[in-house]
Amino acid sequence: MNKIFAIAGVVIKELYRRKDFYVLFVLTALITLLLGSVNFFNDDRIARYLKEICLLLIWVSALVIAITTTARQIPAERENRTIFPLLAKPVTRLEVIIGKFLGCWLAVGVALVVFYLFFGVISGSREHAWPVLKYFQALWLQWTMLAVVIALVVFGSVLFTSPAENVTICFFAVLGILLLGGHLNTAALGQKEPLRAMFYTLYYLIPHLEWFDVRDIVIYDWPLIPWLDCLLATAYAAVYVVLFVFAAWAVFRRKVLTT
Repeated sequence: MNKIFAIAGVVIKELYRRKDFYVLFVLTALITLLLGSVNFFNDDRIARYLKEICLLLIWVSALVIAITTTARQIPAERENRTIFPLLAKPVTRLEVIIGKFLGCWLAVGVALVVFYLFFGVISGSREHAWPVLKYFQALWLQWTMLAVVIALVVFGSVLFTSPAENVTICFFAVLGILLLGGHLNTAALGQKEPLRAMFYTLYYLIPHLEWFDVRDIVIYDWPLIPWLDCLLATAYAAVYVVLFVFAAWAVFRRKVLTT
């Protein structure tokens, strides 16, 4: 575990040396402050609309950070030839995969905490309400969803040769799941066989990332989600994380690394 945490620590330090996080945070902060300065925040509908925009920015920013940061990890190690001394320590390839995953997930988690703290301060100062547990549930489920995304991108990083190719494919796959994944079973009803079977199979195989989008409990002040449901959602995500990490290791352990 010490080796895994050491690799994860390097990933976290790398993220905060780069400008990606700071650019996205400053952009989100500027837009949030601009919208928060509007003098009609007392209108409930306008307040919900502004919170929806800000939370959407947080979701987009977190996805961009997670996908781009993870996609360059292993290809950068190969390109810089640092993968060879790393594996010679000795560090197993499974430890490299888990360390990269854990580092990216923790780094994105820190970024999410910063985003939500900023959003909570701005929103709370205007509405004079601090629904901390709702913020926690929204943050936790989003972070859990990002664990699946990061594991998927780690798998893509050992499968595809180019980080740009991995980013593009994973980004469109995640967007497709978020926007269309929940409607595949409905679309299957209007199809004939074998398309109907294909639609249903795809529906039950893909990780339903849209289930983790609970921004509405913050935007519309809905009741808290039952904690058991949060636990089940976490377990659901953990299954896909294990599957993608195992698949990444299975491919990586057979990959020939040339000097």
